[in-house]
Amino acid sequence: MRSMTHPRKPGKLLRLLAEKYPTKEAVMSRLIALQAQLVLPKGVEHFMSDLHGEYAAFHHILNNCSGVIREKVDYVFGVRMSAEEKAEFCTLLYYPKEKIEQVTRARRATPAWYRTNITRCLAVARLMSWKYPASKLPSLIPERLRGVLVELLATRPEDDAAQLAYQQRILSSIVQADAGADVIEAFAAFIKRLAVAQFHFVGDFFDRGSRPDAILDRIMALPNVDIEWGNHDVLWMGAALGSRACIASVVRNSLRYDNTDVLERGYGISLRALVTFAQHLYPDKGPIQAAEKAITIMLFKEEGRLIARNPDFQMESRRLLHHIDFRAACAVLPGGRYELSKAYFPTIDENTDDPYRLTEEEDAILHNLCVSFTESAALHRHVDFLYRKGSLYRTCNGNLLFHGCVPMNDDGTFRAITYDGKTYAGRSWLDFCDQMARAAYLYREPAALDFLYFLWCGRLSPLSGREVKTFERTFLDDESTWKEPADPYYRLLDDEEACERILMEFGLAPKRGHIINGHVPVKVKKGETPVKAGGRAIVIDGGFCKAYHSKTGISGFTLLSNSRGLRLLAHQKIADVRTALAENGDIESVSETVELVSCHTTVGDTDLGREMQEEITDLYNLLLAYQNGVLKPQA
Repeated sequence: MRSMTHPRKPGKLLRLLAEKYPTKEAVMSRLIALQAQLVLPKGVEHFMSDLHGEYAAFHHILNNCSGVIREKVDYVFGVRMSAEEKAEFCTLLYYPKEKIEQVTRARRATPAWYRTNITRCLAVARLMSWKYPASKLPSLIPERLRGVLVELLATRPEDDAAQLAYQQRILSSIVQADAGADVIEAFAAFIKRLAVAQFHFVGDFFDRGSRPDAILDRIMALPNVDIEWGNHDVLWMGAALGSRACIASVVRNSLRYDNTDVLERGYGISLRALVTFAQHLYPDKGPIQAAEKAITIMLFKEEGRLIARNPDFQMESRRLLHHIDFRAACAVLPGGRYELSKAYFPTIDENTDDPYRLTEEEDAILHNLCVSFTESAALHRHVDFLYRKGSLYRTCNGNLLFHGCVPMNDDGTFRAITYDGKTYAGRSWLDFCDQMARAAYLYREPAALDFLYFLWCGRLSPLSGREVKTFERTFLDDESTWKEPADPYYRLLDDEEACERILMEFGLAPKRGHIINGHVPVKVKKGETPVKAGGRAIVIDGGFCKAYHSKTGISGFTLLSNSRGLRLLAHQKIADVRTALAENGDIESVSETVELVSCHTTVGDTDLGREMQEEITDLYNLLLAYQNGVLKPQA
């Protein structure tokens, strides 16, 4: 704590504090509360990455808080409840409305059942609330039944017969008023809020899975959230802001993964004109395949023009339409001549010297798609949230969170990158990329909109960090051309010295901090481990996306940080709502302790605690100002 000084003149900060705490009693009350909170255990931080639209898995993990609730139920009830009873009670906490409906249909929802389960909810909530100051608890309880739950939490039936009678009367009154279901639902919501103090989402909500919109709707309702953008996120951000290259990529991805519902139903963006146009071009293909082929050519045209006007992106190797020999049906690349697997290009004039020029029909389709993306209220609600809660990276409680990479050289030094005549490296490059992403949102500058596309797939982008071979994978059968060179960072993640250099670059303790990122699925089935460089780096992309399950061998990772250390959960199988209700099924997970601290971490050890210490110092100075007459307290 900074030393207390006698303020000779009240500065601006003291005068502002005096407006908020106008009396000595108000200052002392706040001081006592802050000092006490510093010794409470640190709250649970919950890290997830690369959700990729898989709402069902995300929904269940969020409801059981990656096993935190089940652990508390086991701790509270131990052998007093059987394994089957605890499983059913956990399902009630995860899905209270659906479980109560199921119990009601089975004619088991008796007054005794409600009293028993409300009492159980109270026991779990009471245990979990001990990490929080009493003054904060009401704000975590759903407002409509806040008074009832606060009153129940205040009862002490084990201490006094009158208190026992009081609690029993409250429970009986709840049942008589037919409010049992509402109270259980409120308790379930309260317990989930107690379970996790802070949610960190380390990028990539969009693409592959069908419901990124539902995921974002759910996250927007959470109390404490931060987001570190992924490359798929900035792609959708760019599309919403009007980048035609981003729009073409978003549409292509949606068609390729057959999840156009998110566009058409989630965001009201129609693909009808594109599909109609494509079926005229490719009558032998189905609607989805034809549309994908048509938008792919539009993408390569838009991308080629974008790369040509942005040489600093160093993406010229991705500008390949002019390397096609249409007559010989091959592509002439630096590695040689490669036969095209698909040689029909109805929208490219083979006799022109500009294969990147859009036809009138293509231009009209992209224009209409641009209008749809920029005018979608639902999409902009989500993009506004991503900008409000998100950033390219974040430091929090000694950890460095980002989605992709910090561009590096083979020797572990930070790669120098020049853009618009200025050179950046390490943290300064990530800061500049964040600045450009925000400029696109604030000003819709063409250069900044182009930059969002670069962040999506550029080799030098900290959100990508690899050379994407979309053209080769689309048109060439020779798989040797498909290899996508990646930034040395991904190899150097196994190097403890390199990871410590990164942590120091961002102002974190190299021996205690951790890099936490996703982007590259960890192939657990092949023996790859998510914990790297002696624990200095943790990659939490375990493949929530179903398309990756065969590669990773698991159903995703979540990372938990609590007062005892770091714990990584590898989810083998995630129950859906139907399984959870029918079988009281839960997440099958393997837990690995990444780091165990020698003594419990308190609020005072966190970033929030350091902010509180600064406020305590300022409050002491205000108290001195009142006591010494420098400022006059209100009566």
